[in-house]
Amino acid sequence: MRVLFVGNSHTYFNDMPALFARMCAELTGERPEIAMLAYSGRSLAWHREEYFALRFALLHGHYDFCVIQQQAHPFPGEESTEAGLRAILPLCEKGGARPALFSTWAEKAKPELAERHCRCYRRLAAKYGTLLAPVGELFERFRGTEVELYWKDGEHASPYGSFLTAATLAGLLCGPAGLDKLSDGGFDFRAVYDKGSGEPPCAEEDPAAETIALDPEKTGRIKAAVAAALAG
Repeated sequence: MRVLFVGNSHTYFNDMPALFARMCAELTGERPEIAMLAYSGRSLAWHREEYFALRFALLHGHYDFCVIQQQAHPFPGEESTEAGLRAILPLCEKGGARPALFSTWAEKAKPELAERHCRCYRRLAAKYGTLLAPVGELFERFRGTEVELYWKDGEHASPYGSFLTAATLAGLLCGPAGLDKLSDGGFDFRAVYDKGSGEPPCAEEDPAAETIALDPEKTGRIKAAVAAALAG
């Protein structure tokens, strides 16, 4: 299986696509090949302007799936999101990649915006017949619990948030059977980010630490919620 991720920092944070690949290998016994076109703060409109990079990847990359993630903070709205999809979906069809929408979450401090995100992705998935990874809806289920899905900036995903995202996508593309048996742990991204500085996120590499330990009780709750969401 070959998967292309199109998005921004909500896709690449905590090396989420690599965590997704590990989970797929655990579910199916085969590790997928993954690639990513994801850049900080970029929207689908930006990807549409960089059309030839996207076009080349989808027409010549022989991908089975294309995971599509719109800018989240701020969210550009349904009209802009749909316009971006209309540019990407024909390329997916021609290149043979099945599109999967990665529904994002509202900022931690703005829960009132969550419904707008989820409604938009659900409507577009139904209209265009794409797969849907309901990550934003799952984020809301854990709001206010001890399972902290937000990173310290209140926008990006914590290691648990990325674990949830990767598990949702792996269950969606590989089937939810066996989600409860996924190993616990996330990739050690060691993100460095000061929102007020205007500098983009970067990572402090530690060759001695590839993964970080996650609380099995918390990841167990995440896996159960993901399996229930995909089954429903």
